[in-house]
Amino acid sequence: MRLRSSWLGLAVPVALSLGACAGSGAGLDSNGRPIGTGGGPVPLTASFQSIQDNVFTPICSVCHAGGAAPEGLRLDAVNSYAMIVGVPSAEQSSILRIKPGDPDNSYLVQKIEGHAAVGAQMPFGGPPLPAATIAVIRQWVTDGAQRAVAAATVAAFQVASAAPARGEVVLESPPHIVIGFSHELDATRVGTGVARLVRLSVSDGESIEDPVPVSVAVPLANPAAVVITPRQPLVDGRYRLVAVHGPGAGFADLGGALLVEGSGEAVLTEFTVESIP
Repeated sequence: MRLRSSWLGLAVPVALSLGACAGSGAGLDSNGRPIGTGGGPVPLTASFQSIQDNVFTPICSVCHAGGAAPEGLRLDAVNSYAMIVGVPSAEQSSILRIKPGDPDNSYLVQKIEGHAAVGAQMPFGGPPLPAATIAVIRQWVTDGAQRAVAAATVAAFQVASAAPARGEVVLESPPHIVIGFSHELDATRVGTGVARLVRLSVSDGESIEDPVPVSVAVPLANPAAVVITPRQPLVDGRYRLVAVHGPGAGFADLGGALLVEGSGEAVLTEFTVESIP
């Protein structure tokens, strides 16, 4: 029907899964603590922000950022939390990348410890993270993998992040499209019909939208995100993800604020898949 108008487990091809994060661990001392600039080492603490600032950003996002991120996995500060907490691994779909409270069954922990069922230990291409750093990450997961509350709460309910981002060219079909919101979602209003993914093309001067079947889920461990999973790999082309609102369904926060007022649609992201030959 046509309508007119990893290292954390996203790697499916083995070659790509082995080439995920090429960080070297530079910036950490022998105890796994960030090296300061004049004031001595800054302690690495079991908080998401500390791990982001001292591990994900300087080491992992060297590879895992932007449209060329392996398997679409972004570990930059804007996207990382939404992409890892409560999101299934594509290498081992029965395992979450981060399962709050359970580091042994968190794929991220398995990868950095070097005993995941698929692929190499991460960071790939460099020495393993120091044991002290891994212990801090394990503690954060054990403590519930919480994200620190922002100093100033965002007043408006809105999209906070999208991966792939609007206008990006990605080099392979993303296993998941992850949308982060500024507030927690009312999961009772979220079902498959609230998001529509289409492939855009032009035929005889007319715009064509070819629907792509997807599943939609709000991770229990991360209710401020929604994970849209295409049920088939995306072929090369331009894609648009649209939020669809109707009576009793749509993206809304726990206070009842709607992403789209009334019945209507809003573009969540639009991106191009341009695979490497």
